[in-house]
Amino acid sequence: MEKKVIKARDVMRTQFVEIDGLATVKEAINAFRDHDIEMLLVKKRDEHDAHGIVLLSDIVKKVLAKDKSVERVNIYEIMSKPVISIEPEIDVRYCARLFGNFGLSHTVVSEGGKVLGVVGYKELLIPWSETDN
Repeated sequence: MEKKVIKARDVMRTQFVEIDGLATVKEAINAFRDHDIEMLLVKKRDEHDAHGIVLLSDIVKKVLAKDKSVERVNIYEIMSKPVISIEPEIDVRYCARLFGNFGLSHTVVSEGGKVLGVVGYKELLIPWSETDN
């Protein structure tokens, strides 16, 4: 019996929140709270730029733990950039390996330079709880 391939496209969240790199950490905290999310995509400044990513853990480790002001630190100071992205047709098992190999918890699904969605641990686990794999 052939195993069904679960692709990144099948599990990605298409609803995600973007923030400007010049936004303050306080603004990011509000976005995290208002949207009940753990990751923000940082917008490109222009067509030659790359997307960034900021996680709740970045704020905790790089701002709060270092006793920095959430009103004086900008997102560009703590974000990860460029984002490692995956293609929508990739098997989610390879996405899981990517997470393990590079210490990631979230990634962007993109095609032709356009962000289609995001994948995190939660999205990777949901299909396995629904199947007999």
